[in-house]
This record gives sequence, structure tokens and C-alpha cells, in this order.
Amino acid sequence: MIKLDPPSVDDVYAARERIRSFVIKTPILESPHLNKQLNGRLLVKAEPLQKSGSFKFRGALNTLLQLSNTERDSGVIAYSSGNHAQGVALAAKILGIRATILMPTDAPVIKVENTKSYGAEVVHFDRYTESREEIGERLCQERGSVLVKPYDDARVIAGQGTVGLEINEQLAEIGVTPDLAIVPCGGGGLISGVSLALKSVTSNLSIYSAEPEHYDDTAMSLTAGEIVSVDPNQASICDALLAPQPGNLTFPINRSLLSGGLVVDEDEVRNAVREAFSRLKLVVEPGGAVALAAALSKKIDVAGKTVVVVCSGGNIDQALFANILTP
Repeated sequence: MIKLDPPSVDDVYAARERIRSFVIKTPILESPHLNKQLNGRLLVKAEPLQKSGSFKFRGALNTLLQLSNTERDSGVIAYSSGNHAQGVALAAKILGIRATILMPTDAPVIKVENTKSYGAEVVHFDRYTESREEIGERLCQERGSVLVKPYDDARVIAGQGTVGLEINEQLAEIGVTPDLAIVPCGGGGLISGVSLALKSVTSNLSIYSAEPEHYDDTAMSLTAGEIVSVDPNQASICDALLAPQPGNLTFPINRSLLSGGLVVDEDEVRNAVREAFSRLKLVVEPGGAVALAAALSKKIDVAGKTVVVVCSGGNIDQALFANILTP
């Protein structure tokens, strides 16, 4: 059963205890070169180093751990271009749950292969002519399986929010109070959970979403004060962030807690991927690099400030990565 009520920060703390023994506490990285470039202090939360290669494992695991025995026996279904797919597949493998994942035919090869390697059944669909929601609903009815949504579920949001709790702890350890935070945003699950966690400690912190051009639905929705959709057929190298509109659960949280939305183009994203590799020794996929891209391209003034950026995933095909590194 999908949790329709919005999560609280208490749910995020509960999620941390629930998943603590399974997840990696990912590091915060810093580069003197990037600090000098920005004339500020840039702290990067490195979620590509999480199990399954992204933060998505957190929310998936928190959700699956709360399923009843009957629901576990029925198996789970998820739809995703890759990172949620891998997170659900790995969580299901750990817990001994059968998983079926709907993935678009143009999903990155590495994400499809990793999902299969965790033991999940992959069912492909055409993102331009078929509805993943309709296919998922049909399969759930046919198989009696439980749908694990990619972001619009309180359990998923709470699990993603544990990234923010770790940031709070890690900054406290080094005696740092951040001025800004920038977090990648697709459907809004990560940033809504992280914002709940960060604001519980630093209430006056300014938090900004980062999105790729053509998929800036959260930025547009924040400006409009209501959910706005974008054309879902636009091409983008940021395959992890192609939600056409914010979630019904995530948007009210983000509207309440965010200071605004930032938008980056593909050249800025490619530069961020290169800088992460060169300066931080971190492999980041394009969608996972949008927040770093927003900081490096100075979409907001960070001079003299401490800015925390989340790099959310690192599952990138080798050919694309090589292409980006050798422009």
C-alpha cells in the first residue's frame, strides 16, 4: 500500500534506523581547486558511492522493509529509467523478494545490466508511445504485486531524506554551518526528504532544486505556485531526471521548504561531470551532476559562502562517459 500522507522529519529519522545496517554512509568531498574557482567553499555529498550507485537504494530499501509478509510474498513492481530500478532490485535481492522492473527501451545499458544482475525481471516499454503507469498497474493486477513508486511515496521520501541526516552529522563533525544547499530534482523525492532533514537542524538554510533544461518542471511549479508539467518527449542526457511534473506528495513539501529552482543546460552538465572526475575523483552520471553544474556555473552566488551539493548517482554508460571526458 502506497503511503499517501506526507512524511515528517520523524519518519526520516525512523528510516535511518531501519536501513542503517544496509547502506553506506557516503563521504563529503572537497576540492581546493573548485573552492578557489567559486571563491567559496563547496562540499559535495557523494551518493554515486552508495550501493547500487545512487541514493535510490535508500528509499527502496526503506519501503520494502515495511512491507507485510503477504506483500513480500506477492513480489514488487517498479518503473524506472535506471536508478530506482537498481535500488529496488538490490533491496529486493537482499530481502528475498521477487522484483519486476519496467524500463524504457532507451535506458542506459549499464542500468539495465545492473538491474538484471541483482536478479530482477526487466520488462521493456517505449517511453514515447506507452504508459509505464498503465503497464505497471496491469502487471500489479495480474500478479498481485506491490507497486514501489519512484518518488511519490512517504516511505521512499523518508529513505531518501537519510542523505540529509548524514549531511547534518558530517558537517557538525567538521564544525560547518552551510549557507546554501543544492540538490538534483526529478520527481522531487530526494530533495523533499533531504530538505526535511536539513531544515530540522538549520532552519534558515536556503535550499535550491537543480534540474536539466526542458525538464525544469519543479522550478516552473515553484514559480507558479502549483504543479506544472513539461513535454515528456524532450531528449536529454540526464536520463535520471525525466519526470514531466513534480509529485503530488513531493511538491507541497518542496513548495514549503525550497528557496527556488535552478536550471542547467547540457554543456554545464558535461562540464560538471568532467570536474567531478578530475577534481573529486568521482564518477557522476549527467542527472546526478546537475546540482554540481548549478554551483559551478554560478546559477546562484556562492562567493564567500559554504554550499552543500548532492551528487546523486554515478551509473553512466562507458561510451557516454568517455565522450564527455574528451569533448
